[in-house]
Amino acid sequence: MSESAPQRPSQEPVQVPVDESHIVATYANFCRVTGTPEELIVDFGLNKQVTGPSPETIQLTQRIIVNFFTAKRLAYALQMAVARHEQAFGVLETDVQRRVIQPPGGKA
Repeated sequence: MSESAPQRPSQEPVQVPVDESHIVATYANFCRVTGTPEELIVDFGLNKQVTGPSPETIQLTQRIIVNFFTAKRLAYALQMAVARHEQAFGVLETDVQRRVIQPPGGKA
């Protein structure tokens, strides 16, 4: 008689019901990450001056505070989403200066 390993539950993602009736969408092109030993604090805002010297004051509009377990799951989910986007549309250049198209023989 041979013993078989115990059956493990399926590792398929669990669909969690969510209520989006009170959700507020906000655009942000600036993010600051700080934290404590227990939590990660992510602030979002709008940088109106994306090129040039030092930016004007950036008004922060949203703050998300998560524990490090949630932060790790979020980092993984974001990594996967960006990887899928880059597979479909090409690599994203995060250096603004490299994205600026220089006119022939001059400065932008």
